[in-house]
Amino acid sequence: MNDDAPMVPLPYRVLERRRETTDTATLTMAPVRRPLPAFRPGQFTMLYRHGVGEIAISISGPPSTGDGLLIQTIRDVGAVSRSLHDAEPGDLVGARGPFGNSWGLEQADGLDLVLVAGGVGLAPLRPVLLAAAARRAAYGRVVLIAGARRPEEFLYRDQLAAWSDTESLRVELTVDRPADGWTGQVGFVTEPLRRLPLDPDRTAAFLCGPEPMMRFSAQILIAHGVPAERVMVSLERNMKCGVGLCGHCQLGPVLLCRDGPVLDYARARPLMDTLEL
Repeated sequence: MNDDAPMVPLPYRVLERRRETTDTATLTMAPVRRPLPAFRPGQFTMLYRHGVGEIAISISGPPSTGDGLLIQTIRDVGAVSRSLHDAEPGDLVGARGPFGNSWGLEQADGLDLVLVAGGVGLAPLRPVLLAAAARRAAYGRVVLIAGARRPEEFLYRDQLAAWSDTESLRVELTVDRPADGWTGQVGFVTEPLRRLPLDPDRTAAFLCGPEPMMRFSAQILIAHGVPAERVMVSLERNMKCGVGLCGHCQLGPVLLCRDGPVLDYARARPLMDTLEL
């Protein structure tokens, strides 16, 4: 975090805009003067567009590029996200952060990793996959189960294809309903997760997507014997300040921008029925 002025965004210039789906794009941005501090997988920034506003966006790039680049995937769902989504190379974006905690991947050394992503939930999990690939010998099996409503709504399709072709990573993709030309699995992510052989004593799980998806996936993992403390979920609420001052992201006793957004399911389970404030 910019400790000197955590509420003042630093200027970044868009280097590249990659269209992921009809409503989602990935921006690669470079610092104009100095970069934000290095981030950990699971953290987010507050991205700002002059004259429009500021929103929280998870970081979706590799944890350490050495060049200060920010890589963030943005879905067009409102005025600010639309302005960011539509940003072109050369445009300026303000960034504050990084904020929040991490997925805790450093505590999973020696374990099998199971990642379950629903829709744009793959974006916050992508840094986990990239970090695990960079230290592949530190982990056992690495399994990604990703779901989308339709095949064309998968993020990072080229990278998913490359990951599917490597023996070091097991990738299972599923869509909600049959589609022309789709020869893969059909159904929710909970179906391949339920069939997945697990060693509960050496499994760490990371879930990101709609809250019902995370809830049902967590229940399956716990039923297989995986401790709730090793089932991590990323929760979204209305982030405004990023530093735990405004209270907009309060979820029970938790301020998600400060205490989250990643929580283990033992802690998250009683909170996930709380509606956004």
